[in-house]
Amino acid sequence: MITNFFIPELNNHDVQELRFQQDGATFHTARATIDLSKDTFGDRLISRFGPVNWPPRSCDLTPLDYFLWVYVKENVNKPQTLNHLEDNIRRVSADIRPQMLEKVIENSTSRLYYIRASHGSPMPEFIFKM
Repeated sequence: MITNFFIPELNNHDVQELRFQQDGATFHTARATIDLSKDTFGDRLISRFGPVNWPPRSCDLTPLDYFLWVYVKENVNKPQTLNHLEDNIRRVSADIRPQMLEKVIENSTSRLYYIRASHGSPMPEFIFKM
C-alpha cells in the first residue's frame, strides 16, 4: 500500500513542507516501515523511532481521533446490518462541509498551542465547537 499507492500519490503533489505523523502501532514502527518512511519524509517524520518522537497524548492532536470518529459515531443512525452501517458512514462523511473542516483546523491549532504550552501534559476536557 505504501510503496504502490501512497508514495506514488505523494509524488503527484508538492509536499516538500509536509510532515507525516503515524501512530505507534507495531506495523507502523516495524524497521522496514520506519526506514521507508525516513527515506520518504526525512526529518519530517513524526513517529516512534523516527526523527521526531510521536507526541504524548497524540489523540488530542489527531483530527481523525478527536473530530471525525466522534462526529460520525454521533450522527450514524443505529444500523440493522453491516450494509446499513456502511451507507450511514458514507452519508455522514459526505455531509461534512468545508466550513466544518475550517473549524477543525482552527481547533487543531488551539490544541497544538495548548500541548506546547503545557509541555505535553494531557488536555482537560476539550469541547469541539462547530
